[in-house]
Amino acid sequence: MDFKDQIKQLSARIDKVKDNIATEEATKNAFIMPFIQALGYDVFDPTEVVPELDCDLVKKKGEKIDYAIQKDGETIMLFECKHWQQNLNLHETQLARYFVSSKAKFGVLTNGIEYRFYSDLSKPNLMDESPFLVVNMLNLKDEQITALRQFHKSYFNLEGILSSASQLKYMSSLKAVIREEFQNPSEDLVRMLARRVYDGLVTKNVIEQFTELVKKSLTEYVNDAIADRLNIAMATTETKPEQAADTDEPVPAAEDGEDSKIVTTEEEMEGFYIVKAILRNAIAAERIFYRDAQSYFAILIDDSNRKTICRLYFNSANKRLAIIKADKSEVKYNIDTLDDIYAHADELKAEVARFVSE
Repeated sequence: MDFKDQIKQLSARIDKVKDNIATEEATKNAFIMPFIQALGYDVFDPTEVVPELDCDLVKKKGEKIDYAIQKDGETIMLFECKHWQQNLNLHETQLARYFVSSKAKFGVLTNGIEYRFYSDLSKPNLMDESPFLVVNMLNLKDEQITALRQFHKSYFNLEGILSSASQLKYMSSLKAVIREEFQNPSEDLVRMLARRVYDGLVTKNVIEQFTELVKKSLTEYVNDAIADRLNIAMATTETKPEQAADTDEPVPAAEDGEDSKIVTTEEEMEGFYIVKAILRNAIAAERIFYRDAQSYFAILIDDSNRKTICRLYFNSANKRLAIIKADKSEVKYNIDTLDDIYAHADELKAEVARFVSE
């Protein structure tokens, strides 16, 4: 069972049994320990999952974090746990105290249903006020599962996660701003849009008039966009898209504005993260890119077609991994589950070695 299936299975179980969980300890055993286990860490191995780790900075209060996740002898994550009905807003400062006394770069505050991931993106060693990732196990989204996968023991890469965390942090803030603008358009937004369509002077009365118009226009635009996407999806299922030729050269990414039928799937992105995790010790993570085509998903170095490492053929029932050799030939392997990619780690590293010194 791959990671995505494990997380979804745990989600279903939480929803089914949560009303029978009466204590914080029961929450840990039923919800949080299985979550940590799904991340690939052995909850019964004290060298990987340390319960009640001392996080008392002044060594007088006896403060301890519920779980500390360790990798290669270093603490990488802290888990502060509460009962599943607890409001996590009441406990953020507690996790912040533990965070500053630890060398961990990630702190997780959870009640077994909601997981809030924090780091020190703003100031070193000081936990950020806001989490960069929030996951609700009863309302899982594919992009959240993809983000969670980066914390799996097999894929964990500190630099890669911090880079993603920074992006997630700003995206979360931007989405909050956008959400507020949709619900209550600010005067600045209304004024900017009004100036583009209104010929006269934008007075206070004009602002008041356009505020409701902007709000309605934003709502209608989103509804139209959703309808268009649904229509495209329905048309795609009714007409089989033309497949790109299976040649040795990767198909370039679609140009801006091109009417493309390419759809990057969650499974392809998970495959990309697996390959990236395999190669992280062979080449800098920021040099690894992907480009999607209609017939396959290419993973390449330096965003160059001439440096393609492998292709994922995931658009049919028989999934395949194709490793690209120096002569541009493909060696294809059948893939039953995403974890099968790990069986070809040495071959992938051997191919990427051609580009390491460039």
